[in-house]
Amino acid sequence: MRKIILLIILSLPLAISAQNFDELSKKYPTDDYVVLKNTTNYSISLENGEPKISSTDLEEWMYLTENGAVRQKSGWIFHSGFHELKDYEAYTVTSSGKKVKATDFKTTSNKSSGIFYDDSKVTNFNYPSLTKGAVTHLEYNTTHHNAYLLSPHYFSSGIPSVHNELKITFPKSVKLRYVVKGIDRDKVIFKEDTRRNETTWTFTADNLTPSQRYPDAPENAWWATHVVFFIEQIKQPDGAWINFLSKPADLYKLYTGYVKNVNKETSTELKKITDSLVTNKKTDKEKAMAIYGWVQQNIKYVAFEDGMEGFIPREASLVCSRRFGDCKDMASILYSMLRHAGLKSHYTWIGTRALPYTYEETPTPIVDNHMICAVQIDGDYIFLDGTDITGVFGKPAEAIQGKQALVGIDENNFKIIAVPVLKSDENQLVDSTVIRFTATGISGHISMRMKGYYATNLYGNLNYVQEKDKEKFVRDRLNRGSNKFVISGFAINSKQATPNESAIDADFEIPGYGKSIGDEKYINLNLVKHYEHEEIDYPKRKMPIEFNFTSQRRHIMILEIPEGYKVDYLPESKTYKNEAWGFKMTYEQKDNRVILTKEFYNQHIMLQPDQFKDWNTVLEQLFPLYKESVSLVKK
Repeated sequence: MRKIILLIILSLPLAISAQNFDELSKKYPTDDYVVLKNTTNYSISLENGEPKISSTDLEEWMYLTENGAVRQKSGWIFHSGFHELKDYEAYTVTSSGKKVKATDFKTTSNKSSGIFYDDSKVTNFNYPSLTKGAVTHLEYNTTHHNAYLLSPHYFSSGIPSVHNELKITFPKSVKLRYVVKGIDRDKVIFKEDTRRNETTWTFTADNLTPSQRYPDAPENAWWATHVVFFIEQIKQPDGAWINFLSKPADLYKLYTGYVKNVNKETSTELKKITDSLVTNKKTDKEKAMAIYGWVQQNIKYVAFEDGMEGFIPREASLVCSRRFGDCKDMASILYSMLRHAGLKSHYTWIGTRALPYTYEETPTPIVDNHMICAVQIDGDYIFLDGTDITGVFGKPAEAIQGKQALVGIDENNFKIIAVPVLKSDENQLVDSTVIRFTATGISGHISMRMKGYYATNLYGNLNYVQEKDKEKFVRDRLNRGSNKFVISGFAINSKQATPNESAIDADFEIPGYGKSIGDEKYINLNLVKHYEHEEIDYPKRKMPIEFNFTSQRRHIMILEIPEGYKVDYLPESKTYKNEAWGFKMTYEQKDNRVILTKEFYNQHIMLQPDQFKDWNTVLEQLFPLYKESVSLVKK
């Protein structure tokens, strides 16, 4: 009897695993693997009034297919000097119940362009004996040395999740705050348990399916379900409560500690360069423009961080002598040069559009991933991003439009200023195409004029295009009509001195385009069917759509009427606009020309799901117009 009981006990985990496999295979028939369990337990305590934090993570995956077992053999643990990995264990439980330890552990650097304050590392390893039905197990402990840098806990991932849990245990002498973000935040269940002098917060989310990824969606933090948590206040041994990260002023106090000892002196080299730039400049604006332009062209951006160097800017004199630096270093040299020129410059912290956070909601370093410089001229703050080589003085970098900037005024004072979003009429594209019939199709000339971000993007792209590849670049940029489109000559005007305006001109031919039947000619002037196949998968899609900038686009098609012909049919004009966006399409005849003008207006840099229906409604009005053709007949 004892042997039978022992056999039952030993076979129980395997039976449960087999049961889970059958259920999960039916539930997720198209997935290769699933997260069975993902839990993180934080423990917060106080020592001499200072927070001490550690965490334990446990992660289990089940492999549902042989393909999944072949594709995903690796495991990984992310850590850093701030989040020190203490110990770990990883192994595979095969489908027969055998436990096999992971192998080939290796730790390397893991630099991220989205993080400017961490010396990130990753420990990779391999799971052996993976087959269909196997389960991988990973468990590790972490000591968090900087309580200001607690990472968000993500419930969403790229694969289905059966159970995901965050647990935080902290004493009554610590006050925490949390914010739940993401499109499935209503699926996160919160529970609070208080016992004696200790409180435990538990956040759980079960049976989450991965969201469909879209190339035009904003970064992960905008839509992935996650919890941001941080320490607000700490009770001191004398009973007094002090702020930790309860409001933006607390965060600014932390930041000023990073810059207060930087740039106490300015080197002779930097003074000479600055003086040479501002000599004969009559206004503060001219001085600031000259300094900004010099930094853009002479200081190369290199992203490198290591420990506290990820927070503290390097000396401007060092950046100048090296001729390279990261975003903080660019801010440092701009700050120093502008100050030496007698201008009011300010260190400025900011989160790019990759982050959805605000200083009021989450006054922690998670709100920022970038550092720039602000200069005050005639009462206005102008934001200067030295890392943006295409940046135009007076206009914000594309990546920080609409974001909050934390502008340091002095050691104790700061301002939170909203970076402006350029109005749509400041980002214009005008594409004029002259068309004429030939014996084999059509030919013509394209003149594309750009300003604002359209122009700076062209200038930026051209920095990476070799001379031999420019014709292909222009052809791809101007392609229209059919796959027979060819260009026979082109010219690009995108000057470094005026990157806010650019132009492309080209001659082209499209054999086989247009029709001639007897005494009649037919041509569809919609050589480019803008926004075709850009319907939004509504209401299925839940994540927003991000645009690089607001815009106005005008596309003008000018058809030269052949001698001896007249217009027989001209399509009707139409205008349609709603709260999301709109268009205007106008046909007209002027002398011996037929002119189609299409105008598109977009006032948004982020389109939310409640606007998707309006977006599609505009397309429903637009697409039928693309079927219309102009017809000509012999006189």
